This record gives sequence, structure tokens and C-alpha cells, in this order.
Amino acid sequence: MNVLHNYALGQWVAGADKGQELFNAITGELITTASSKGLDFGKMCAYARTVGGPKLRKMTFQERGMMLKALALHLQSKKEYFYKVSWATGATRADSWVDIEGGIGNLFAYASLRRQFPNETYCFDGDVVKLSVNNTFIGHHICVPKEGVAIHINAFNFPVWGMLEKVAVNWLAGVPAIVKPATVTSFLTEAVVKEIIASKILPEGALQLICGSANGILDHVMNQDVVTFTGSASTGKMLKAHPRLLEESVHFNMEADSLNCCVLGSDVTPDKPEFDIFIKEVCREITTKAGQKCTAVRRIIVPANMVEDVHIAMGKRLAANIIGDPNVEGVRMGSLAGQAQLKEVKEKVELLSKSQKIIIGDFEKFEVKGADKNKGAFMPPIIFLNENPFKNLDCHSVEAFGPVSTLMPYKDLDEAIELSKMGKGSLVSSIITADNSIARKYTIGAACMHGRILVLNAECAKESTGHGSPMPMLVHGGPGRAGGGEEMGGKRGVFHYLQRTAIQGTPTMITAILNQYQQGGKQIIKDIHPFRQYFEDLEVSETLITHTHTVSEEDIVNFANLSGDKFYAHMDPKSLDGTIFKRTVAHGYFILSKAAGLFVDPPKGPVLLNYGIDECRFTKPIYPTMSIGVRFTCKEKIENDKPLAAANGTEVKVGIVKWLVDIYDASPQEVRDKLGVEGATGDTVGIATILTMVKKKKQD
Repeated sequence: MNVLHNYALGQWVAGADKGQELFNAITGELITTASSKGLDFGKMCAYARTVGGPKLRKMTFQERGMMLKALALHLQSKKEYFYKVSWATGATRADSWVDIEGGIGNLFAYASLRRQFPNETYCFDGDVVKLSVNNTFIGHHICVPKEGVAIHINAFNFPVWGMLEKVAVNWLAGVPAIVKPATVTSFLTEAVVKEIIASKILPEGALQLICGSANGILDHVMNQDVVTFTGSASTGKMLKAHPRLLEESVHFNMEADSLNCCVLGSDVTPDKPEFDIFIKEVCREITTKAGQKCTAVRRIIVPANMVEDVHIAMGKRLAANIIGDPNVEGVRMGSLAGQAQLKEVKEKVELLSKSQKIIIGDFEKFEVKGADKNKGAFMPPIIFLNENPFKNLDCHSVEAFGPVSTLMPYKDLDEAIELSKMGKGSLVSSIITADNSIARKYTIGAACMHGRILVLNAECAKESTGHGSPMPMLVHGGPGRAGGGEEMGGKRGVFHYLQRTAIQGTPTMITAILNQYQQGGKQIIKDIHPFRQYFEDLEVSETLITHTHTVSEEDIVNFANLSGDKFYAHMDPKSLDGTIFKRTVAHGYFILSKAAGLFVDPPKGPVLLNYGIDECRFTKPIYPTMSIGVRFTCKEKIENDKPLAAANGTEVKVGIVKWLVDIYDASPQEVRDKLGVEGATGDTVGIATILTMVKKKKQD
């Protein structure tokens, strides 16, 4: 019999003793053992910090993102093997899809997220802060990778997704990881990690694996490390209180199992499509992964007059649910992950039975297809009815981590909101309603106690990812019992692995540090127009000072006729009483359009197209006889790995350049005096950032 291996210090090593026996959840057969005895956790942490960390930190966000994409493609090509291994965890193909392809999908999602970061090893956060009257002293925030290791302590229910949804984030940030999956299903995690290491896509030291116990690893954490935990609230609280975490001020993120709820709106009756959606959603959440999901529906909250209808409909749907060997055709629900989990769930069901009654399901009377229910970790869905959920409170504090849920009534929406919050914090709540006012009141009233709220109706049901599906670009976490942390969340999740530092200095100095032009910084003036230069040749701070243009009444009238924008402030001088305008004013969009006419170099060149405008503002009015000019500055350069498809079928390699378009008042002083315009020549009257695709010099 093979034993599981740990990946530590660049080598695959078995534990020094027999370790824990792992069993096939379907057949009950012994399949392998796992041990970590002999591993030096201190050396593993040091190895990650000194070998993996420096290599990742040298890579830019773009390079790290491309690394994630390559890894996702590689794992996608091996997925069928992972499905075969996953069967022994008790998962159906549909269950495994969420775990395996959902995890790989996270890699793809964070690979794409690279485009929201600069082509640097660091990034910046937020907007510049002006700290002085004359703008010679400014502040900003720089974010650099932490020089530690991410230690991920994961749950048994998602041995692939649980790892990949976390490592995708820390790798994009430039931080190595040590992964500790729950031992009972670690054989699937080991299979995936073996493929990751064999691919040689990651730099050495970026990933290590502990299949056996990791007891003692927290004794070695340092202040630059990040520890994440997914599992039971009780275990999470114990780890969170570890003295070393407190001494070193180590960032600890906890995502704990929670008593999530699904609410049926009072507007929904059995004849409406939302009723069927509700029944389908709740039953799916009870049976997917045999109820072993941190996001599973544990409390079903419905109007008092709908309890019987919901009970009957759920009974019919769950009765059609076939339990058994996932490899057998027609089986819709597999087993729990093992006998230990089955024993624990039975104990929790027995405890819940003291304050509420079972209305669907029986531990003794259920059938299993294609397997022996006494050898495998099988159980049927169990539905309780709690007729007085404000008095019988166990359902709000006791979680049976299996296909177990409690149906309970509410009188009005305020009661539904209160019941939803009695779980003391959850990862997710959902409400099924077609009534916007119900959805609004519930969401605002319940949001403080839930990490995510799904509002589901017939309009979005077909495309909805469902109650139990955290999405890579949205926060996954929740308050209170759910742990108080957050995972994923797109860009914001990456910042958990970065140190945010405020930097202060002159605009020129901050430009040099960030490699992003800051308004007011020194500019580089060249004899060549910036549109005549390839991507590689352009420099941040390179600036074109354009010719000026004097705005006329004719300009305003012509633009109004061309655009159709005949707003009174541009066309009717008699309507200006009580406004901020002294006379008819030029359209902001005319000013921007004319600015483009001033800075664009018309002949064909390396600049191929303009594809966007960001942060456009019109800050001061421009009246006829006033003049404008443009300070056109290369603000930022971003690498782009997608070539541009030319009309002739060829591909052109391009980079993305952001340009600061600073439109300024170029009016002579006598014109300003005559019009009574405040301020000084050179003042900004409009500002925008435009994005262009610029051809690269090297096309090979």
C-alpha cells in the first residue's frame, strides 16, 4: 500500500511513522496512510521565506499572472485523473466539478486579475493625497509583497478548491505557501500538488505540502507571515488565540462553518416560479457534497402559512434523490468523507432532536445504490421542523455538517431578518423573492450578519451561480461565527498578502518610486512626438506641450449641432441667472475633443488605437475667447500579453499606455480680466486619462 508523501524543502518525503489511516468513503476500504512525523516545520517556513519568496517577489504581477494561467491550463489537462481520485472522498461528479474545476477556475480568474495591476513587482493603492498648498509635497500608498509565507490550514470538504482558491491569491501577490489539507481527504490534494510540482511552472519554494498533522507549525510563524484557516469555529478560535500569532502580530484569516439560511419571501406562493426555484435551491444545497459545505443551507426560513407547502415539496424532491456510489448511473448524492464525519453528524442530529422534530429522513430507513451503506459513510438527508425558533434555539447554534437542515416559520419580514441573524454570523444568506421592496428591506436589515447575500428570482435563476458558490472576484467570509475574515474578493484579497506603506515626497520623487506619473512632477520633453515612439521607447513622465486653441462662439454652436447637445448653458445666455456661468460656456466634451485634436499626431505610427477614457473631469468653465492647451504626459506603461488581431489576419504585439491629458487655461491675462475669470494662466480646466494600445518594436 502506498503512503502519502509530503513536499518539503524541495523533496517528496514520507512521514517517519505509520501515521493516520485513510479510508475510501464509499467502500470503507483502507487506501493509504498519512504522516508528517520527521518534518521540520521551522525549516519549511524558512525555506519558503528564503527560497520561494525572493523568486516570487522578483516577478512582476504580469509574470505571476501568466504563471497562474499556465498552471491552470496544465491542471485542466489532468482533471480526469483528479476526478478518479476524488471518487474515494465520496463525491459525485457534480460535487467534484465544484471542487476540481472550481479550484482551477480560481487560478484562471486571478490570472486575469493581473491586468488590474501594474507591470511591476509592487503596486499602489488609492489616490494621491495632496499635502501642501503648492503641490510640492504629496502622499500615496505603495504595496509590496510580505516577506513571509502563507500557511493555509484547510478543511476536508474541498481538498482541491480549498487549496487553489487561496494559493492563487498569495502567488499573485508574490508570497509562497505551505498548504495543510485536512488529512482525511489529503490524498486528493497530494495528487494535485504532485502535478503542480511536476509541471515546474512554479519557482522552487513557492509551494510545500503537509499531508499529516501540522501540530506545532504555528510555533514558527513570524510577523511577515499570513495564516489562513478553514474549518470548525471551535478549532479556529483555538488557533486564533495561539500565543505566537499574538506576539508577532501575524495576520490570521478565519473562514468557519456557519449556520447559513435561505429565506422564502412572503410574496412567493406555490403557483409562482420562485417557489420551485426555492425548493430546488434548498434541496441542492442540502445534497451537494452530502451537505458538507461551509456555505450549505442549515436553516430554511419560510412564511408561517407556507410551512406545509414547503415541507411537502421538499419531501417529494428529496425522495427522488438517489444515494450511493457516485460511479453508478443515476446516483445524485454520495457519502460523507468518512466514518468519523458520519459519527459526528449523528451526534449533532441527536442533539438537535431534543428541541425539534425530524419531518424528513431516517438514519435506519434509507437505500443506497451500488454500495454497502454499513461500510460506506452514507446517510440520508435529514430535515427538522422547528415550530418555535425564537424559543427552541439549538438550530441557531448547533451545526450538523452533513445533509441536515431545519425548517422554521416567520410571521413577517422583521421576524425573518431577526431569525437570519440569530445564527450569530454566517458566510451566506439567500432570499428568494420577486418583490424588490422585500429584497431591499431584507438585504439592508440582514447584511450586518452575513458575508454574502444572494437575491434570487425567476429573472436570474438560470444564470445564477447559486446560494453555495463563492465567486473569485467577490469576498468569501462572514462576521461572527463565520470567522470575521475574508478570502478571495478579487483585487482586495491580494492586498491581504501585501504590506501597504504610506509614502510622502515631491511629485517627482513619488513618480520615480511608483513609475506612475504624478501631476506636478517634472516632465521629460523630447523632440519627437510621443505617438511616433514604440512602446519600449516611451518613458513615464514624457510630455508633449501642445499648441493652443482659442474657443469661439462658432465652436460652441457647431459642436452643439454636431452632437445634438443643446443644453441651455451652451446655447441660451438669457437662462443663466442663478447659475455659476457668466455667459454661454463651451461643452466639456468639446474641450476634451479639441484637446485630442491638439495632442494627436495624425499619420500612421506605433499608436494603434485609443480604447478608453478614465477619470474625466471638467474643473473650470471655458468661455468664448478663452484659449486652451494640453500637457500630454505618459502616465503609466502596462505590459499586455494578448496580441492585437489586425484586419489582414496578422497579429501585432502591443503594450497599453495610459496618458494624462491635462487641459489648461492658456488665455492671455487681458482676456481673463475682461471675462472676470479667476485663477491664473496654466490652471487645469479639464483632466482625463486615456488608454491606448501602442505597437511594440519587437514583434518576434
